[in-house]
Amino acid sequence: MLGRKDTPLTAVQGGTTLIAKNATVTGDIQFSGNLDIEGRVVGAIIAEAGTEAMLHVVAGGSVEGEIRVPSAVVNGTVNGDIHSSGRLELADKAQVDGDVYYNLIEMAVGCKVNGSFRHVAPIADDLAAKREARALSGVEAEGA
Repeated sequence: MLGRKDTPLTAVQGGTTLIAKNATVTGDIQFSGNLDIEGRVVGAIIAEAGTEAMLHVVAGGSVEGEIRVPSAVVNGTVNGDIHSSGRLELADKAQVDGDVYYNLIEMAVGCKVNGSFRHVAPIADDLAAKREARALSGVEAEGA
């Protein structure tokens, strides 16, 4: 995108865990910090609640399971739903077979998604909307 001023997703503070190119991990992974997948993960990947977490699925890397993270860059293969409460980047070699739930998304030309897209608002926005709805319903109830 010409003249773009936003910055690409980079690592967050904290440690980095690497699933190496020839490694296969079977089972769910819960993490904080950075998780870089060059190999294969068979299981869910879930960021610890209330922590900064960044997932990178590099070209050649694969995940077979659900992903729930604040931020992610996918340039490999994901067979499962992706839930990103922050920012999700689907790079040009990304292949997703599952639904994508996102707050902010960037998609490169060439990425493939076999599933639906659903925008989800950040939690703070959801709570504010619920409070506003309750306040309005309370006003309506008083006026009835």
